[in-house]
Formats: sequence, structure tokens, C-alpha cells
Amino acid sequence: MELHGKVAVVTGGTRGVGAGIARALVAAGAHVVVCARRPPEQPVAGTEFTPVDLRDPSAVRDLFAALPRLDVLVNNAGGTPHRLLAGTDAERHARVVELNLLTPLTASLAAYEHLRRAGGSVVMIGSVSGSRPSPGSAAYGAAKAGLEHLARSMAVEWAPEVRVNTLVVGMVRTELSHLHYGDADGITAVARTVPLGRLADPGDVGAAAVFLASDAAAYISGASLLVHGGGERPAFLDATTTHREA
Repeated sequence: MELHGKVAVVTGGTRGVGAGIARALVAAGAHVVVCARRPPEQPVAGTEFTPVDLRDPSAVRDLFAALPRLDVLVNNAGGTPHRLLAGTDAERHARVVELNLLTPLTASLAAYEHLRRAGGSVVMIGSVSGSRPSPGSAAYGAAKAGLEHLARSMAVEWAPEVRVNTLVVGMVRTELSHLHYGDADGITAVARTVPLGRLADPGDVGAAAVFLASDAAAYISGASLLVHGGGERPAFLDATTTHREA
């Protein structure tokens, strides 16, 4: 799964999952460009940073037009604060959808000609929130569901020159985990709900991204790869009295 000589762009690649993906791509031999609105506090070694607001289509087109070539695009930028549907106006929810669904489409369209010439690959960073109820982040979950569908449609339209796949990511331990799961005790308690017994590390997502971008996945397109440690233990198992001792 080597990427020597390949050029990759990772949106939102300056911290968290994006930085883990960037590090994995560098380790696999790729030249990696990371982009975000602000420069990283701790740059990822071996990467090149380019500032861009991904919600500005003209700036995104300029970014990709300036590249000499492109083999891999990882649409990672996204996220959301906790927002109950009825407690927030529609415009704020729309901005969440814009960031998590429309900006990956904008970047993919801007990168298309490069990727077509190179026989390249797009990796969408999806979420388990797109396939289960997501109270407090419903707009985010809806956007991630749309992103997975977009990737499957894109894989058909852009075949055979460009492969498009999605990583469906579960809970990841990053520098911002406390905002989602609380203190160290809270993170430990949440980790116990994962069958593999821990939250993902950004490097786990990075390794999966390298696989989908590499020749090892040359016949994989339109696929959704689950990176969630086995998923979530069904709540009814803890409520039922059947086989409790077992």
C-alpha cells in the first residue's frame, strides 16, 4: 500500500482525524497538501499547508488549478457543534450541511480533471452518524448520509478513471474529544461501549485512507468501509434479563 510519487490533498488536514490521515499518507510516500482556513498550531511533518475557505468555490478552484498534479483527494473537513433541532434556526443547520456535504462536492469537482488524468481516487470521510439517529447533530448526520450517497453516485459517473469511496468513521480520540465525551472518565466509559474496547486513533482512520487510495484497492469503488471498532453494542442487550449471567 505504497503511494510513492503520488500527490494527495487532505481537506481539514491540520488537526484531529485530518492530521492522522495526512501523517499516514506521508508515511506511505505521498506528497501531501493539507488545507484549512487557519494554519496548524502543530504542523504535520512532511506536509505542505495551503490556506483556503472550502465554502468559497472560486478559492477552491484556484487551489486545485495551482497544483501540478493530483492523485488522491481526501474530503475530511467537517464537523458540528451540539445543536438540538428546535433550539437552533434553520440557517445554522444549513451551514452544517454546507460544510459537511457541499464543500466535499465543491472540492471533488475542482479536483476532477487532475484525478481523471492521473487515474486517481477520492476518499470521503463519512460518519456512523449518517446511518443512525443523531440527536443533537441531526443536520450533521443528514449531511453525512448524503455524502455517502454522493460518493456512490460519483463512483458510477466518474468510472473507470476515478475511484470514489467512503470511510464511515465511528468515535475517534482526538485533542477535542473532551468536547464530545467529557473528561477522562467519560472517555473511558464511552470507550467501553465499543466492541474493540477503545476509541479509534486518528492513525486508524489514516491507515484505512491509505488502503483505499492505494493500488491494493484498485478494484474498490463506490464502497463504504466501516472504521468503528465493531460498532455499538445494542442497548437492549443491557436491558434484557435473558442470559444475563452469560
